[in-house]
Amino acid sequence: MTTRDIGGVERDYLLLEYRGADRLYVPTDQVGIVRPYTGGDNPSLQRLGGSDWEKSRARARAAVQDIAEELVALYRRRAVAEGHAFSPDTPWQHEMEESFGFQVTPDQHRAIEEVKADMEATTPMDRLVCGDVGYGKTEIAVRAAFKAVQDGKQVALLAPTTLLATQHGQTFRERYANYPVRVEVLSRFLTDREAREVLVGVESGDVDLVIGTHRLLSADVHFKDLGLLIVDEEQRFGVQHKERIKALRADVDALTLSATPIPRTLELSLTGIRDLSLINTPPEDRQPILTYVGEQDDAAVSEAIRRELLREGQVFYVHNRVQSIDHAAEVVRHLVPEASVAVAHGQMPEAALEQIIMDFWDKRFDVLVCTTIVESGLDIPGVNTMVVDRADRLGLAQLYQLRGRIGRRGRRAYAYLLHPPDQRLSEEAYERLKTIGEFTDLGSGFKIARRDLEIRGAGNMLGEEQSGHVAAVGFDLYCEMVTEAVAELTGRVKEKPPEVSLDLPVDAFLPEEYVERDDLRVEAYRRLARVSTTDELDDVRSEWTDRYGTPPTPADALLDVAALRVACMELGVTEVAVTRQTVRISGMAVTESLKARLEARLRDGVVKGPSELAARLPEGVSAPAAVLDVLGRLVPAS
Repeated sequence: MTTRDIGGVERDYLLLEYRGADRLYVPTDQVGIVRPYTGGDNPSLQRLGGSDWEKSRARARAAVQDIAEELVALYRRRAVAEGHAFSPDTPWQHEMEESFGFQVTPDQHRAIEEVKADMEATTPMDRLVCGDVGYGKTEIAVRAAFKAVQDGKQVALLAPTTLLATQHGQTFRERYANYPVRVEVLSRFLTDREAREVLVGVESGDVDLVIGTHRLLSADVHFKDLGLLIVDEEQRFGVQHKERIKALRADVDALTLSATPIPRTLELSLTGIRDLSLINTPPEDRQPILTYVGEQDDAAVSEAIRRELLREGQVFYVHNRVQSIDHAAEVVRHLVPEASVAVAHGQMPEAALEQIIMDFWDKRFDVLVCTTIVESGLDIPGVNTMVVDRADRLGLAQLYQLRGRIGRRGRRAYAYLLHPPDQRLSEEAYERLKTIGEFTDLGSGFKIARRDLEIRGAGNMLGEEQSGHVAAVGFDLYCEMVTEAVAELTGRVKEKPPEVSLDLPVDAFLPEEYVERDDLRVEAYRRLARVSTTDELDDVRSEWTDRYGTPPTPADALLDVAALRVACMELGVTEVAVTRQTVRISGMAVTESLKARLEARLRDGVVKGPSELAARLPEGVSAPAAVLDVLGRLVPAS
């Protein structure tokens, strides 16, 4: 941001540097068309006025068309599909919901109501529920599944890991214990005979709710009457699994739960293709997790574990290498001899792994030395300290998910993310650890995801063939292109408001002493540039006053200019230029009635063409207010 005085008028400009020595000063009223780039490690810069950028956009737009056609075809199939309209809530439904041991947050309540409304509609539900780790997405699934079972339909819940499927099994059985609902878990923890019995029950309809991993997508799984499919952490499933999920959900209600916010922006941009519910309110007693990022230090590890043991809590010690995990457990035993230590990893025999997790749940062990298998949805309330060694080897979203496994019952939680003292961190690893250390506030998932994209690029967002196009134009612009293409194909193109050019001799800007940080000033200008109604403008004025205090004269003038732009958009005016005490207004259709009003209400007004007129401005009034007065006189009285 830079302030410049041009022609005696002081304004703020956004200074953009292009390849070579090219520079461009963007007026703040046009800052809305500039967006930050996210989506690649090394974006290539282009020259100002060159053709490279247009070529990149054209290639991305062509690729987007294919994606849009696929999405619209899916949308149309679902729109005409006849789904099952579930009955309104039963007394049992109300009774079961009242047994929930926690206060439902406002966002949770809204998401529950949206899911139920979708289920009671005749078209199949396809709703994505996004919320940070521990924000109560499972409870939404519990209520939706019970509603489906009450109507005689079967429910399938798909989880990415065996441990999470097992835990979901426990949760659902506990909540449905007083009702005739049969819940089964289909996973590798079952013997062949037990698995066959579950499959027979699913096919006969005796099993009301089946919870499983990828095994549920096998060809030998046949449902008698599937009514609801719940997918937990959809992004953890591969492309082939997702194709099978798509086939399953053709005419059944589908509910997807996601704690990873990266798909959130994308899903939000694909307007009308999938309904979205956001849970941003943390549970009432949830506290931010204190996060320490630093070098591996045995004394710090020992102290952290002992502190947790003193308050009768448990500890996750994450060591993500199976080959050396037993050695890591021995180190922990040596550091804290009084602690009982267990080991868990994905290559253990199923029965042994399940037993260890159950024993840890029952507090028979103090410390669980484990791999990242605890990352997905595992909820053990006694664990409020986590130590992660070699945190530099883990991804940012992975670290965020791991940290979300602790501090879930209102107790203060501590996370120690450690890296070797004798090794230099790569730039990416440093940025990841720095970010996870900075973003400790509740609900930081979205910020973490955006930062993750900036650090490692957008990656395989919509399939391998799309990642190059995302990197070429940036994630935000790519999503906007998809949205526009979908809107064109569905005939729901929003009419863009007319662009208004204002040339006024007035000092209108946000002084640095009023809004000190550059990023906040840019965001304030972007917000103001998006304003299209008087109500929106009033909101901006209130927000500025609340955050920064009473607007000084230049900021007040900026709001007056915005008010003039809103009036011009409503009247179809495309250009306003003020020189000395004369205003030239372009874009209004100069009709005979407008001519008559011009003569009657403005003595110094003249018509200069079919869509242009000029008028003298009153003296002693600011240019925006004077032009608003002229426009007000030309508008017919209501």
